Amino acid sequence: MSLLDSVRVLGAMARVTTTSLLDVIRGELRRADVDDRARWFGRRVIELLEVDLHARGAENVPAGRAYVYMSNHQSHLDIPMLYATLPSPTIRMLGKKELFDIPLWGRGLRAAEFIEVDRSNHTAAVASIDQAARLVRDGVSIYLAPEGTRSRDGRIGKLKKGGFHLALGTQTPIVPVAVKGTIDILPRGGKVMNRGKRVDVTIGQPIDVAGRDLDGLMRQVREFLVEHVEG
Repeated sequence: MSLLDSVRVLGAMARVTTTSLLDVIRGELRRADVDDRARWFGRRVIELLEVDLHARGAENVPAGRAYVYMSNHQSHLDIPMLYATLPSPTIRMLGKKELFDIPLWGRGLRAAEFIEVDRSNHTAAVASIDQAARLVRDGVSIYLAPEGTRSRDGRIGKLKKGGFHLALGTQTPIVPVAVKGTIDILPRGGKVMNRGKRVDVTIGQPIDVAGRDLDGLMRQVREFLVEHVEG
């Protein structure tokens, strides 16, 4: 356990944010550059923390269209693991409002097309889903964690409906993704990151939402997560 590891990860995050903010100021922030930096950040975190990463299932996801990726949520480290492993070239994530309130960091996230979610404000939450829908129609895949918060014990919590409404409203396939082990690197409430831990990322087959009902989709995604995280 090393505080220095945490500082190094924050330094990598600052590098990505600073570069993007400079592009915003110059009016030169390109979607492809954001994609490259996000994936670099994911790989860099894995390198810094010596993560024993085992990822499978990328071949399940055909190229050429947008998807709604849904994973369980064990840690803040889920995001770099997913950027390092998910196959879609362009992915934007829904994040809680508090992340966007951080000076400069929030401005960079908004400029890079990440989506702010205020769960305490229904009107704002609906607007967030509308923004995500516009990105999907422009070919951008969306990632979200339907539990809405990090698990305290690694078990799968109750899923929220917003992402499923997004998939149904845009007729976009859902790709379930199970993340196991990030809780051992940085658990909820933790301040220091642990190195050398194993992380498993399992990417499922896309779920066609045509003709499906909300409850059935939620049940299918939850069953996948429970099987690959708790099983």
